[in-house]
Amino acid sequence: MELYQLKTFVAVAELGHLTRAAERLHVSQPAVSGQIRSLEEELGLELFERVPTGMALTRAGTHLLPYAERVLAAAVALRAEVQTLTGRIQGKLRVGTVSDPGYLRLGEFLSQMVERYPAIELELHKEVSGEALDQVREGELDATFLFSDVLPDQFDGTRLADMTYRIIAPPEWGERMLGAAWEALAAMPWVMMPHNSTYHQMLMSAFGKRGLEPQKVIEADQASVITNLVASGVGLSLAREDIALAGRDAGRWVLWEPARLQTSLWFVYPSRRAHDAAIDALLKVLGEVWSPEQGRTPIQAASRPVLNRKRVRAGKVAASR
Repeated sequence: MELYQLKTFVAVAELGHLTRAAERLHVSQPAVSGQIRSLEEELGLELFERVPTGMALTRAGTHLLPYAERVLAAAVALRAEVQTLTGRIQGKLRVGTVSDPGYLRLGEFLSQMVERYPAIELELHKEVSGEALDQVREGELDATFLFSDVLPDQFDGTRLADMTYRIIAPPEWGERMLGAAWEALAAMPWVMMPHNSTYHQMLMSAFGKRGLEPQKVIEADQASVITNLVASGVGLSLAREDIALAGRDAGRWVLWEPARLQTSLWFVYPSRRAHDAAIDALLKVLGEVWSPEQGRTPIQAASRPVLNRKRVRAGKVAASR
């Protein structure tokens, strides 16, 4: 059997669908079907059965999947050792970003990556957290920054910083916000982010535990657009605490003082990529960029937590597809 057959087996098992596996592997759907069929013939076992939603593992497939994953992990580790011995780590990494470049320290990060690992090609894709995580699962991205309370299943990663979000309101709502309860806030108009964003999940959780739901009047996926809408009097929203305090001091909005919503900034990648030399190089640079102020805490996979796209290649911004 060939490594590419095992990669196809694992991809179909993870995604449960031939077409989605073909998209991850950048091959045609008939090629995926043929590779699975060839592997089954070689093993003398059926690995999948067709179901209404796509493909499901048979009992034999379920039993053999961990062995295939270990073989692929060993192959990745072997390549990483070769790159380490030859002193030239190379590859291409597509990384999701979920906040402004300054907050993520992307300038320093990119500068160090280009200087120390010139053979690693980087693409940075701007997404909201949930979309970026989905794209890593689908294989469209290799890793991503992520806002989340915990590390998702089947991911390894590094917690970079703890974060606080504040509720901001138009500046003319100052008296209206004094003494307001959660019930009153829920009835006010809200500027929301997409449902798969951590912003949306934090806000819905805060209201949901009180049996309430905020009234959305408009949705936007850019923090700068959201804060401008709040400053213009459209409604309430969330803002990262440093942005919220700066805007309050500048008179752009007022804060509803009782609320402080907590989350964390992570950098995450699939657990199956744990021995990838390029990702390890990226983690080393991230650790140095963040450790002087925030520290770096590697954490193994725990319980699941819960647009305009731009691409940056070696510091050069280009329009994405």
